[in-house]
Amino acid sequence: MKNLFTRTGFQRYIANTSWLIAEKIIRLVVGLFVGVWVARFLGPEQFGTLSYAQAFVGLFGAVATLGMDGIVIKHLVKDEGNSDLLLGTAFTLKLLSAMVALVFICIVAVTTSNDNKDIIIITIIASALVFQSLNVIDFYFQSKVLSKYIVLVNLISQLIASMIRIALILTNAPLIAFAYVIMFDAIILAVGYIYVYKHKNLSFRQWKFNKLTASEILKYSWPLALSGIVISIYMKIDQVMIKEMLGKTSIGHYAAAVKISEAWYFVPIAINSSLFPAIINAKKRSLKEFYDRLKILYSFMLWSAVAISIPTTIYSKYIINLLYKEQFDQASTVLMFHIWAGVLVSLGVVTSSIVIANNKQNNALISTSIGAISNIILNLLMIPRFGIIGAAFATILSQIIS
Repeated sequence: MKNLFTRTGFQRYIANTSWLIAEKIIRLVVGLFVGVWVARFLGPEQFGTLSYAQAFVGLFGAVATLGMDGIVIKHLVKDEGNSDLLLGTAFTLKLLSAMVALVFICIVAVTTSNDNKDIIIITIIASALVFQSLNVIDFYFQSKVLSKYIVLVNLISQLIASMIRIALILTNAPLIAFAYVIMFDAIILAVGYIYVYKHKNLSFRQWKFNKLTASEILKYSWPLALSGIVISIYMKIDQVMIKEMLGKTSIGHYAAAVKISEAWYFVPIAINSSLFPAIINAKKRSLKEFYDRLKILYSFMLWSAVAISIPTTIYSKYIINLLYKEQFDQASTVLMFHIWAGVLVSLGVVTSSIVIANNKQNNALISTSIGAISNIILNLLMIPRFGIIGAAFATILSQIIS
């Protein structure tokens, strides 16, 4: 342990992880405070409408990522000399896919059972996907284990967006204004990414699109893209189905619980994002080191998730009453069960690293497809019988199956 902590490389990864976790904790505290305030201001029905629109966009918005995030980071770590080519190609692919996803979401929104207000809010939120194309800059800083620059951008972006949300609450703004804030947040984040990239004396003019590079990225990312779409289905379909079966007020109660349940997901994601380059580098050196690191990571993810889930289950009613008061009384039972999905999410985050490191993307596609199909079937069976609690059970069971 002494040798481990004195290694420069290890200290570098710990520092990087600390930046990521510190950012997520601040975002969690600020986001939770403001998010709860927004939910209480809007009430279950309007909050349900906003949550439904976000779930609807999330359902189809996964197309915009093309599943390339981990693939691009992997190539940036392995081939530092071609970073401009990789970034330029990845940005072009993500921008095109975001535009396709935006058009597709609008078409689906218009042709399904959504009223005009729903369609407008969905379109506004979906527009944020275009600006998210610039998160390829984040990939570059992740590959260099320099996440502190992105952390500062994220914090400034959230601070501005949170101040706007508070101003909207104080001025009794309409629901649509809160949808515009989601799009504006994506714009601020994109501007911040551009600033820090230029601040490091890096130039966008060096970015180039290359067909061979695009082909190489898509060759390995398409199963992850399909897998990402499938994951979105079984992470978001519950809220869409609740709206169709039970109405928007029920979504409001369910979304209030899920917001708390998913609030800590940043921990496994931040740790995995920071340590992913170390896992790739370990695989270059020896399989033993590769598996040793994975064992440590799996164990930490598992027990940290359990440590969060147990007290949340015990004090779920107190947590909901403290945050939402009596407006969202049905959310406490949902939180009691839904929090355990975090254990499976934590393990799944590590598994995604193994999948990418070993080029086994097809395996991920199969398992997540089974999970998504299971979730749809379970929701159809359990929501009519158990209501929003049935949706929470369906989420956990489908992830276990996956």
